[in-house]
Amino acid sequence: MLIGRNAPLDVLHANAAARVLAVTQLMETFSSRDVLDLKQLAATAMILLRDGCDLLNVLGWRLQPT
Repeated sequence: MLIGRNAPLDVLHANAAARVLAVTQLMETFSSRDVLDLKQLAATAMILLRDGCDLLNVLGWRLQPT
């Protein structure tokens, strides 16, 4: 995912929130899956969480006083 360092703060926040919410919803499905599905779901969750964390890091960087 490409993150624009100068993207509006509300856009960064909305994208981070969407990814964290997607992981939350994805994890709710874990109890009804077999082992193979869990590996694929975990990999997807990892990507979404990493993207969300990257977005939050940029947001935090942007909110630092200069």
